[in-house]
Amino acid sequence: MGWLSLAIWTPIAFGVLLLAFGREEHARAVRWLALIGSLVALAVTVPLYVGFDNTTAAAQFVEKAMWIERFNVHYHLGVDGISFWFVPLTAFITVIVVIASWESITERVNQYMGAFLILSGLMIGVFSALDGMLFYVFFEATLIPMYLIIGIWGGPNKIYAAFKFFLYTLLGSLLMLIALIYLYNQSGGSFDIATWHQLPLTGTAQTLLFFAFFAAFAVKVPMWPVHTWLPDVHVEAPTGGSAVLAAIMLKLGAYGFLRFSLPIAPDAARQWAWLMIALSLIAVIYVGLVAMVQKDMKKLVAYSSVAHMGFVTLGFFIFNPLGVSGGLVQMIAHGFVSGAMFLSIGVLYDRVHSREIAAYGGVVNTMPKFAAFALLFAMANCGLPGTAGFVGEWMVILGAVKHNFWIGLGAATALIFGAAYTLWMYKRVYLGPVANDHVRDLKDIGSREFLVMAVLAIAVLYMGIYPRPFTDVMDVSVAQLLQHVALSKLH
Repeated sequence: MGWLSLAIWTPIAFGVLLLAFGREEHARAVRWLALIGSLVALAVTVPLYVGFDNTTAAAQFVEKAMWIERFNVHYHLGVDGISFWFVPLTAFITVIVVIASWESITERVNQYMGAFLILSGLMIGVFSALDGMLFYVFFEATLIPMYLIIGIWGGPNKIYAAFKFFLYTLLGSLLMLIALIYLYNQSGGSFDIATWHQLPLTGTAQTLLFFAFFAAFAVKVPMWPVHTWLPDVHVEAPTGGSAVLAAIMLKLGAYGFLRFSLPIAPDAARQWAWLMIALSLIAVIYVGLVAMVQKDMKKLVAYSSVAHMGFVTLGFFIFNPLGVSGGLVQMIAHGFVSGAMFLSIGVLYDRVHSREIAAYGGVVNTMPKFAAFALLFAMANCGLPGTAGFVGEWMVILGAVKHNFWIGLGAATALIFGAAYTLWMYKRVYLGPVANDHVRDLKDIGSREFLVMAVLAIAVLYMGIYPRPFTDVMDVSVAQLLQHVALSKLH
């Protein structure tokens, strides 16, 4: 067992252990066991950071063992500069969600916490898999705990939302499975992703593969126009589910573009880049406008997630180092910021049981500490310099301007729309006189909620002020990927 296997299987083992605790009287022990499990899983990722070598683009911490001999499927793990940061980020967000759900979840606590820990391990598996079939198994397996989290602990329309989530993502993935089997046959019976990167594929094959992968990954990101499942799911999901969905799960799709679409079908990726850029700009501009008219706080932040992820795909398909690195930094920053935004809404929802913006007003008068944190996260969501939200967006805009001034200008409008819908929501919910008795009776955050908010605030500020640890890791891998895409001309 190497460090990556430990990072994957530690939370899964704790999750399975939690499922064994059936009775409600064990709830307190269950919560502590979940917290210990998530902290151990986070601790296991520390040696990965300490031992990571920034100077090579090769996969590190590699583990390889035969899994299904007949089809030459390997249990093959490793991380490079592109995938590395998502391993500790996943473990970190899981710890936050366990602490944030401490009091708000009162029934089936063991199953709730167990589902999150198992989901955490499966998502780390997606980011570490170097074997196509292993990647597919982890990628699909993440649907199951998320489906249960939405379907059991969600809101009034939870069944509808869970089905919509499952069907959308499953249909896209079936086309990806066909693509993986085609690549397996083309490479002479290998599921090794690195081998697939070197295959000499015809232009038609590349285009078909590109769109097969697009079907799976665009739904997951989610890109416009296949984003419609996301607001429904966010509104119905419990707070912890929304936080993990926004912070990590949407990143699986964006990561897939860098691991599969660009390196396996580089000519098709360049040929269809205009389409990807157009869809990304629609997400950034149109969905930003849609966010402005939302009455439900969760829906507003859900649409804002679609707009922010539009930056990520835009960065990837302008094919310069600033754009791709910016997209990756934006993925990590969005993990901190959107997670924090959903957890903030959760704090209010736990007290008032409403997500409607109109149900609030003047919260700053009764919850000053909380309002201060919420303001920081709102500013980060707008892309204020000095917060995590700024770094990635700024890099993508710079890269886009280098690529084409008008595309850069289109992307930059997102900063204006982002500020408009986020600050307008903040003004209506937090500022002004106390609007009603619900707000008058609010109690400020306690020590547990303060801890969650403070840890996220530190992450958001640290990444905004000193992004180098994040960018240094990815530079060499990004450069190698872009070189690979640029060199591959059809023979």
